Amino acid sequence: MSNFVKKEAIEGAFFGALVADALCLGSHYEYDAHKIYAAYGNKTIEKYMSPGEMMGGQTHGIGWGERNYHPGKSAGGTTDYGDYNVLVLEHLAAISNPPREFDVKALLPHWMNRLENGWGSWICTMTKETYAQVKQGAAVESLGGISNATAIRHVAAHAYYDDEETIAKVSRQVMFTHKDADALAGGEFFARVTHRVINGSTPADAIESVAVQMGGFIESKVKQAIAKYQEATDVNSQLSKEQFCDDLALTSMAMLWDVGRSEPIKVGKASPTQGTLPGSVYFILKYMNEEDGLNRAIAANAMVGGDNASRGIAIGMVLGAYFGVSAIKPLWKETLTQWEYCERLLNKLPLLKA
Repeated sequence: MSNFVKKEAIEGAFFGALVADALCLGSHYEYDAHKIYAAYGNKTIEKYMSPGEMMGGQTHGIGWGERNYHPGKSAGGTTDYGDYNVLVLEHLAAISNPPREFDVKALLPHWMNRLENGWGSWICTMTKETYAQVKQGAAVESLGGISNATAIRHVAAHAYYDDEETIAKVSRQVMFTHKDADALAGGEFFARVTHRVINGSTPADAIESVAVQMGGFIESKVKQAIAKYQEATDVNSQLSKEQFCDDLALTSMAMLWDVGRSEPIKVGKASPTQGTLPGSVYFILKYMNEEDGLNRAIAANAMVGGDNASRGIAIGMVLGAYFGVSAIKPLWKETLTQWEYCERLLNKLPLLKA
């Protein structure tokens, strides 16, 4: 593999993730796909939206009523998932000369500073809990809370470390706010898949080989996603004929989650890894062989709603690595608020520096 091809894949992974996340800003935590579709003019999203734009400035959340979850953000900005990946990129750029092992303790001051000075996005419960732990002097090894939400933050590490085991370890380290085994395994799964795609594998082959390697929960969720993808693309199935096929596919892959406030929510569209992982794999497999597959996949994911930004990081990272950075729509490149800033930082990292 030429250095140019690998560079294209690494940049594609990072910016694919960021663009996918930014496309979700306008509908993040809105669980009604029909509402999103109507709000966006009965068509798939074409440009970045500010939080709740076209939906009265608010999205629905998970039974917490309507609100704006990202009050400091505007169109072209990122959700907290994108913010975390930019934060890790900033840290890696700061420690790139000379390159060194990843150390959570070294990241914490920068993380604290960003949280305290105009974060602008939703601050999740685990982030708040971990912030309090750090303030109280807790050891790094004991940080985090029990949340099974997927929180992929390591994307920039693909431009820094060229070894799969190191990438897998870093994917877990940057999820230091989470202790749940399923959530950490989900992050590692997509780290390994992306690394293999960057190095020449197809997404489908990488997904299947990593699933077999990791086994257990991961393998069962991947099998579920493959079965749903096959159903959704079978022209003889009822699902394939539905207008909101992707929405129905995702909501069917996990149980009802009765949050005890206003209504039950399908976990398949929420942040727990049991729904986020198969949902992300579904989109990757469905669109990887399509013309303009990267852009189509991340737009379709945004339209489903729920915690679409969490899925977006995984989908954009894997398909971005596969299609390359040049596949991203020019409009989305030009209007992503931090593209040039992140590009400068990425080019400081060891695998792109040359």
